[in-house]
Amino acid sequence: MTPRATRNALLAIALWSSLAALSVRLRQMPPFLLVGLSLLLGSVFGWRHLSVAALRPRALLLGVHGLFAYHLCLFMALRLAPPVEANLINYLWPLLMVVLAPLLLPGTALTARHLLGALLGFSGAALLIGGGRAGFGASGLAGYLLALLAAVIWSTYSLLSRRLGGFSAATISTFCLASGALSLACHALLEPRYALVAADLPPLLLIGLGPLGAAFYLWDRALQEGDPRAIGTLAYLTPLLSTLLLTLFGGGQLGPASLAAAGLIVGGAVVGSWRPAEAPARPGLRRLRPPPGDITARR
Repeated sequence: MTPRATRNALLAIALWSSLAALSVRLRQMPPFLLVGLSLLLGSVFGWRHLSVAALRPRALLLGVHGLFAYHLCLFMALRLAPPVEANLINYLWPLLMVVLAPLLLPGTALTARHLLGALLGFSGAALLIGGGRAGFGASGLAGYLLALLAAVIWSTYSLLSRRLGGFSAATISTFCLASGALSLACHALLEPRYALVAADLPPLLLIGLGPLGAAFYLWDRALQEGDPRAIGTLAYLTPLLSTLLLTLFGGGQLGPASLAAAGLIVGGAVVGSWRPAEAPARPGLRRLRPPPGDITARR
């Protein structure tokens, strides 16, 4: 995987990791209102070349599938099931990226190294999120299914965007606009009314320009230039960095389980993104170019 792809993926992951810490300051805001306003803010990066007429319908459907449907399923899952268990199921999406890559991207094979990295990352995420205490009850079945659907949506969105050749900033901006409008519609239908106050604006701007804005553009660039299987294993750094940021700002604490989870996640990221160096060619097997005039050169 190229250094630029790795850098873009890590920047997107870092921005997504800040979402929980920023959202703590907006816990009073209804989630669909928060997502809708944030996505509208996130669309500013592509306004300069925005052209709805040039957008392919298939691309728009994929964008709404990824940005809107994912958040819809995730937020509904968090309402209908215990949040810890629902969030853990949601974090199957990096593993699904690795497993589904050979099915959705021609010429991509599932290797033991990528699968091991993804499994190590998921084990670390499970330990970090659940702390060894997560339990799944039948009462939260609808929420669990929605969380699983959210994981499928984001993994397939990521892989199919690579298959379609990537999107321009203007196209992703259109995705944000359409998904933001649909999120605000969900707010109007499903959530109580909320009046913004001045204190809401700074964290709202940071969320809109960061985790629900620039992160989408960086993620798309990373997927076009890098290996989706390796990027999937790196994505497990998101819950780890998110927990560290929450701890730094007084929203959580680290214990032995957190440190063990960190080791598993970092180990999985290293295993999944490590590319073995190719063995140098043996000097005795090097094929020499035939000299000028040799008849073998004209065959």
